[in-house]
Amino acid sequence: MAEPATQSPYISSSAGSGSSEPGGRDLKGSGSHQSCADSFVSSSQPVSLFSTLQVRDLIFWRDVKKTGLVFSTTLILLLSLAAFSVISVISYLILALLSVTISFRVYKSVIQAVQKSEEGHPFKAYLDLDVALSSEAFHNYVSSAMVHVNHALKAIMRLFLVEDLVDSLKLAVAMWLMTYVGAIFNGITLLILGELLVFSLPLVYEKYKTQIDHYVGIARDQIKSVVTKIQAKLPGVAKKKPE
Repeated sequence: MAEPATQSPYISSSAGSGSSEPGGRDLKGSGSHQSCADSFVSSSQPVSLFSTLQVRDLIFWRDVKKTGLVFSTTLILLLSLAAFSVISVISYLILALLSVTISFRVYKSVIQAVQKSEEGHPFKAYLDLDVALSSEAFHNYVSSAMVHVNHALKAIMRLFLVEDLVDSLKLAVAMWLMTYVGAIFNGITLLILGELLVFSLPLVYEKYKTQIDHYVGIARDQIKSVVTKIQAKLPGVAKKKPE
């Protein structure tokens, strides 16, 4: 008597694709579907994931040379913007770049004329590069940006239309404090301070993670307790049920 047919785990894993062939062929099909799914996921969010990993490596100084180059360049740029206007800084940067490239172009032309060589244009390899932005890459950038824009618009509507009274009051207090910060610092100074903190705080946190987490937890508990007391005294604020 023939044994009843049992469903193979490979068949169940590929049921959504419509394949019902048993044995190795089904396993191969499942693997191909999995690889297609992986490629779709990797192609749908290449920009955000890659950028996040790069930024994390930069601020944690994984590559000292690369981080040092980015940090020094951006810091010099911000300091220049603090001393000069944006138009002056951009003009000086373009002039500096043109001075380097023109000087190198003339130098190579003189060397080729003296040596009677035919090496051609010194930047030919760079001129032949395809720097055009593909439509797929452009759509990926736009899609990634639209996600953040939609979240920001939703948060703005929720705060300004007072969906949650406590959150709107938090924003009001933060903006009130920022008026005092703006009276002391200008925007460029805040950007410089922000860059110094971004490239220093992650290293400090990574080194003293346990101690910092302990004190941050204490401060968070105190703030939560104060917010809960204020929320309990405000009229018309719905009490949130504990999770």
